[in-house]
Amino acid sequence: MLVRQIFDPALAQYAYLIGCPRSGEAIVIDPERDIDRYYDVAERHKLRIVAAADTHIHADYLSGLREFAERGVRVYASDEGGPEWRYEWLLDSSYDYRLLKHDDHFKVGNIEFVAVHTPGHTPEHLVYEVIDHGSGATEPVGVVSGDFVFVGDLGRPDLLENAAGHAGSMIPAAQQLYRSLARFRRLPEFTQVWPAHGAGSACGKSLGDVPSSTVGYELRFNPALRSATSETDFISYILSGQPEPPFYFARMKRDNKVGPKVIGAVPGLPHLPSRELSALAGRSDVVVVDTRPRGEFIKGHLPKSLLAEWEFQFVNITGSYIEEGTPIYLIIEPSQVDEATRLLLRIGLDKLVGYFTPADFAAYVAGGGSAATLEAISMAEMEERRVAGGVRVLDVRGKVDFDTAQVTGAQNIAHTRLLARLGELPNDAPVLVHCASGARAVHASAFLARHGYTPSTVADSFTRWQPAVSA
Repeated sequence: MLVRQIFDPALAQYAYLIGCPRSGEAIVIDPERDIDRYYDVAERHKLRIVAAADTHIHADYLSGLREFAERGVRVYASDEGGPEWRYEWLLDSSYDYRLLKHDDHFKVGNIEFVAVHTPGHTPEHLVYEVIDHGSGATEPVGVVSGDFVFVGDLGRPDLLENAAGHAGSMIPAAQQLYRSLARFRRLPEFTQVWPAHGAGSACGKSLGDVPSSTVGYELRFNPALRSATSETDFISYILSGQPEPPFYFARMKRDNKVGPKVIGAVPGLPHLPSRELSALAGRSDVVVVDTRPRGEFIKGHLPKSLLAEWEFQFVNITGSYIEEGTPIYLIIEPSQVDEATRLLLRIGLDKLVGYFTPADFAAYVAGGGSAATLEAISMAEMEERRVAGGVRVLDVRGKVDFDTAQVTGAQNIAHTRLLARLGELPNDAPVLVHCASGARAVHASAFLARHGYTPSTVADSFTRWQPAVSA
């Protein structure tokens, strides 16, 4: 048996190519939308992909399952969770597919896969126990655990309520997750755990930065599993301290259920002439995404453009700040265009028009093109202005950090929820935007400027905030 873990660091996502060298066949589990990468890996190992499967209806990226189905590959998906949680695009389709119930089995070559219903993170969630009969094994060598068990964490059961708006679902989901742990505990302790995410994913609160684990290790040291001494204790632990989900999660859940648009090959983006920037300046019906370093953006950028630094949360920011269907232009280095295209496609931002380079933008400015700036201030100056009055302070950290320590009178909206909650922020005064380090604040400030606010970004560490002393 051959197992290859294929990692997307931007989404902290793991897909798995599992192959039987004897038969030359392979399956891909939890693929992302640009599936050519998996064919490349299979080809290197002289395998042909004959099947693909999802563990659940994903919320953080568009699945590649439909892309495989379009190529005639047999696909497997959950038939658990009730009628509300079915893969609608598969039902009554002409695709080669099989919907799986709890304890259903299928084989790829000499490798057997056992589907196990593990609701909690989502109602339809499956994991796949993997048995390598080619080596004579009768017990699973590993379990593709999806968003059920991570290294050091479990898949959060609150996403349907907090990201997709299914009110009242998180407590029942947490109860389901607690009950789902029983099957995991019965697995042999040597069984390897192959999760769908690692550190940096918003699908849990404390995922380890380790690509795999074992059942025995997780039973001993996973804090979420260890909290399950009772259902009450477990629910209290698993629902506390979860990060705010990015805005685009609800859209991913919807699109993976009804069926992502088929893209086929990854498109190439055209390099546009710098003179076209002038026609994009100040427009709200399109978005120019500027990937340059934040310091350069602060000094000068295209009016109403968004900042999404290439080296900082590019996916979370674009997914959280760009509305569905908006035409997208990039300011980006040519070497990064293909990867940026793939990342945007993975989160359903498909309306990509073209790109400009940072040199193109510099030429546009040198030729007299209009540019905007962003005021950057220190924590001390923020406090002086706050005390003087006539401003609003916006803290774009997560609620957990805000509840721990906060600027007097500050309003808290996590930066990934700004688009969803913009109506809660009055536009009646300049807004002083801060976070922990200044990184999220500058991105949020660019977003607010695009939406007509007058922001100043606090380019400073929150640890330097000192409340003014009353006279």
